[in-house]
Amino acid sequence: MEHIASRFMRYVQMDTTADPNSTSFPSSEKQKNLGKLLTEELRAFGLQHVEMDEHGYVIATIPGNTSSAGVPTILLCSHIDTAPDCSGTDVKPILHRAYTGAPIVLPDDPTQVITTDRHPYLKEKIGDDLITASGLTLLGADDKAGIAIIMDFVQQLTKETILYGDIQVLFTPDEEVGRGVDYLDMKKIKASYGYTLDGGPLGDIEDETFSADGMKFVFSGISAHPGYAKGKMINAIKLASAFVSRLPKEEWSPETTSGREGFVHPVSIHGGLEEATVQFILRDHDTIKMDSYADRLTMIADEVIAENKGAAYRAERSEQYRNMKEKLSDVPFVADYAVQAMEKAGVQPRRAIIRGGTDGSRLSFMGVPCPNLFTGEMAIHSKHEFVSVQDMEKSVKTLIELVQIWEKHEA
Repeated sequence: MEHIASRFMRYVQMDTTADPNSTSFPSSEKQKNLGKLLTEELRAFGLQHVEMDEHGYVIATIPGNTSSAGVPTILLCSHIDTAPDCSGTDVKPILHRAYTGAPIVLPDDPTQVITTDRHPYLKEKIGDDLITASGLTLLGADDKAGIAIIMDFVQQLTKETILYGDIQVLFTPDEEVGRGVDYLDMKKIKASYGYTLDGGPLGDIEDETFSADGMKFVFSGISAHPGYAKGKMINAIKLASAFVSRLPKEEWSPETTSGREGFVHPVSIHGGLEEATVQFILRDHDTIKMDSYADRLTMIADEVIAENKGAAYRAERSEQYRNMKEKLSDVPFVADYAVQAMEKAGVQPRRAIIRGGTDGSRLSFMGVPCPNLFTGEMAIHSKHEFVSVQDMEKSVKTLIELVQIWEKHEA
């Protein structure tokens, strides 16, 4: 059996960066390269029901060995893609054995130094084996740590003498650009409940995410020759800039909020003289607040237009995902079983919320309630990304305990 560290280090060397500007699915064809490899490895484990479809979804079924009737099928899910925020090309993973707590200087760019001051979780990992990138790229632990955990679990399950029900494995593309389950054929998903493996610190179980919307404001100005524009021209770029400049400076933004505080966040601005567009994401754990966020943005846009006679704007709002808690509160045992599994695996559970979302957010509203479990991935989307090998190993142990707990319960 391959050790989880070497498995993980193989996976991260495959570039699977998602492309937020692409209109194809998956957004980058190279994501399918890892999908094909995972398909081959799952078949090599002896699984008969394995496929990767034309969209890059990898789906596999592990038939249960229990004689108990009514044991529900459980889904385990991680995503193949990595974030476009930082390069994922030519990742060079480095294994740091028995971490001492000293600063980790990344060799390909010595200005990149991972320290306990900047990453306090490292203080809990002294003595662990850590994996980092080399300083020029992200590592890709988000979410190849989750993939490695699930694959290690599947391989171990073939060697264990334990009872379990049917288990489905799902690896998705394009989670990082918010499209992770857009083309998933739910007829192929037989699971009643599931878990994403896409969390951070050891013991974290997350059953609450943000609710998320996108919102776009398109400002229309009036063009004129710049040499003869006095009293005629209205520059749409300036309208958009005035709009953004009126956003609150001390609240309502990612850089000024934490915990359960929501925010609006301008993610792009582009255009020209006649038309300029500002794209936002809206986030809050309380879905109903999203309406007030949209109203407040609209009010600010109205103020800008009122000061520029002849200008105009239009706004478009779209739902992205919703707080999984709205579904998981109806089936609290799904998260409770994970807590029990961690305790049996010798892990101290920590209930947490996500200031973001996972594929589990969407899956929960598609009929598969799906909290998120820890993998050890930390400092994600950055050159400082790292993961503890021991955290990954404990996640595998948690899954082994979890499927045994489910085997004792009926749907």
